[in-house]
Amino acid sequence: MENLDQQQAETLAAIAEANTPDAVEAIRVSALGKQGWVSALLKSLGGMTPDQRQSEGPKIHAAREAVTAALADRKGALESAALEARLSAETVDLSLPAPQAPKGSVHPVSQVMDELAEIFADMGFAVASGPEIEDDWHNFTALNMPETHPARAMHDTFYFPDKDAEGRDMLLRTHTSPVQIRSMIAQGAPIRIIAPGRVYRSDSDATHTPMFHQIEGLVIDKGIHLGHLKWTLETFLKAFFERDDIVLRLRPSYFPFTEPSVEVDVGYTLINGKRVVGGSGDAENGGWMEVLGSGMVNRKVIEFGGLDPDEWQGFAFGTGVDRLAMLKYGMDDLRAFFDGDVRWLGHYGFGALDVPTLSGGVGVRS
Repeated sequence: MENLDQQQAETLAAIAEANTPDAVEAIRVSALGKQGWVSALLKSLGGMTPDQRQSEGPKIHAAREAVTAALADRKGALESAALEARLSAETVDLSLPAPQAPKGSVHPVSQVMDELAEIFADMGFAVASGPEIEDDWHNFTALNMPETHPARAMHDTFYFPDKDAEGRDMLLRTHTSPVQIRSMIAQGAPIRIIAPGRVYRSDSDATHTPMFHQIEGLVIDKGIHLGHLKWTLETFLKAFFERDDIVLRLRPSYFPFTEPSVEVDVGYTLINGKRVVGGSGDAENGGWMEVLGSGMVNRKVIEFGGLDPDEWQGFAFGTGVDRLAMLKYGMDDLRAFFDGDVRWLGHYGFGALDVPTLSGGVGVRS
């Protein structure tokens, strides 16, 4: 007990001189640890008489509290100094962009669907939709497709074993054209719509899949002629490919639901072995590529739609959304659209804020 004051003074001096947290911890162990001198003095109280404990006990407890307080103060001072040094040495460059968090992407098909809706909305077209599970009357008969038409064959169409309440065969629609019939019956004329959506056919290779996307266009009004059709398609393709040098070639063709019917080719130029849409297909290094089918709506189809073909005329057109996406954005295998490969989606996908606008560019990527 004679050395209590000296030990306390030496310990407090050592604490004041400690310059690292490890040094402070070593002093705490030597004083307050199981083998420390303060702990030893506290244990010695058990062998003292009551009078000795009454006189020496307060001194030992006071020494413990003094050492404990000095350790806490020194530890806090060292931690504050270390933090100040770290703040002075480390800086954050606020001019650098923040790391990007993982995010999803908009599928090219969805993006192109939005682009088409934006373009045709600017021309006064509304977006119409219909069921993907159709009956054969809307899918074939009302579109002037006879019972012997090859598209009705089992090898091309996915039929269901059950029939509807009226005894009609049910199937997965093979095109979006049934929306034409449903829209004419539902709203009459005049009418100006596009009908994008999924369709199904029994086919699969690099350029065909059992499920794919189409967009159908229909205009019914008075005095409609092929000139209106050509202008509409030319305006649409110029806006979609964002080029003013789009040249179209209309070739006579046959579709049951249009008469006369035309296949629409677009001119392209070979650049570094790749087809680039634009320019005349008759130019050097050029060629023609079919992009859609169209024509004047057949009188029988107008009748099936509940309208008088002597009063109303119209045109219709259809094209593959997936094919348009491939032509515009450079994909070469349609099957990759539906594989769900996140690497492919990361490369070809669009950001959620890449909203297509005619003023900003329908195909702008962020």
